[in-house]
Amino acid sequence: MISSRYRDDFPILRDERWEKPLVYLDNACMTLKPKRVVDKLVEYYTQYPGCGGRSLHKITARVTEEFEGAREKVADFLNCPETEGIVFTKNTTESINLVSHSFPFEKGDIVLGTDHEHNSNLVPWLLAEKERGIDYRVLPSSEDHSFDIERFKEEVKGVRLVSMVHVSNLDGRRIPVRDITEIAHDNGAMVFFDCAQSVPHMRLDMTGLDIDLLAFSGHKACGPTGTGVLAGKVDLLRDMKPFIAGGDTVRETTYHSVDFLDPPKRFEAGLQNYAGMIAMGEGLRYLEGIGLEEIERHEKELNRYASNGLPDQVRIRGPEKPEDRGGILPFNITGLNSHDIAMMLDEFSNIEVRSGRHCVHSWFNSREEESTARASFYLYNNKEEVDAFIGTIERIIEDFL
Repeated sequence: MISSRYRDDFPILRDERWEKPLVYLDNACMTLKPKRVVDKLVEYYTQYPGCGGRSLHKITARVTEEFEGAREKVADFLNCPETEGIVFTKNTTESINLVSHSFPFEKGDIVLGTDHEHNSNLVPWLLAEKERGIDYRVLPSSEDHSFDIERFKEEVKGVRLVSMVHVSNLDGRRIPVRDITEIAHDNGAMVFFDCAQSVPHMRLDMTGLDIDLLAFSGHKACGPTGTGVLAGKVDLLRDMKPFIAGGDTVRETTYHSVDFLDPPKRFEAGLQNYAGMIAMGEGLRYLEGIGLEEIERHEKELNRYASNGLPDQVRIRGPEKPEDRGGILPFNITGLNSHDIAMMLDEFSNIEVRSGRHCVHSWFNSREEESTARASFYLYNNKEEVDAFIGTIERIIEDFL
């Protein structure tokens, strides 16, 4: 398994402060950081801790070189058509808010989402519905909760923007991006994908898939917190007004007028998170060195191993086949609250999982369900950790049911 080759890259997995080794299975929330990413952060603060782009001295030149180098790495990683199409943000949430505020909507324009959307790809559209007069609509899933492509073909007619989650953090379900994009474009709609749960886990070709806009977060891709990306076709970004305006977004101003710069700069107001973005680029280089295909294959293997090993009292949510859930394993144990399960996994065996409604409150509310526990795997997890997870679940069931 690839985990044996890369576990030592993550300092926290070698930390001896706990009685039992850390088993980190909360990767859908945030991944751990390899030492080379942390070193890149320290490099900025110790070797060139200046401001990019504004001054003419050597420190600024180095910051600008590293910062724009990170932008080039993101463009290469996504196969984005142009480097100018990479806008740096704090996270996926800010990227989606940028689009909801800046996309050239007219009153009555329709935005279509799914019933699996994270609040980050739901709430901005609900606000835009009130504030900008758009019409936000939800495409229901099929009876088996899969993407209903036939219904989509009907619902997409007249839509201005399709804004959908590529891989759901709720249950790992993946929607058919290529088909959705082709159908949407044939009907005159543009497409925007929340790729927070896909970019760090699989190869994503923005040009080959003809994606208009996508967003992801660095903290889910071995990068620092407070780093994210909005990637888009430059012609479309040129039609979008700035979301936050100020320093570094303008070409010229008078007391009564402003001429904004071209993308991406018009969307990157003020002093940037230089250290974070530079280190995020290093995180993507790290993932590329391992291979996204290898990471995806590894996650599916662990999910299959865990799913087959869990006792019958565990109800696994989402797609029936483990490989259709990628690295995400949501579950319930009848008679036990998901928060209690998560706390016992932590207390008994130092196993970290997520519990709750996973920022997809709308899904749970529509079905009058409470919550799930969620284990999620990444490149450094291994079968020994899965065995510990299964064994602790068996102990919880034996002791409390």
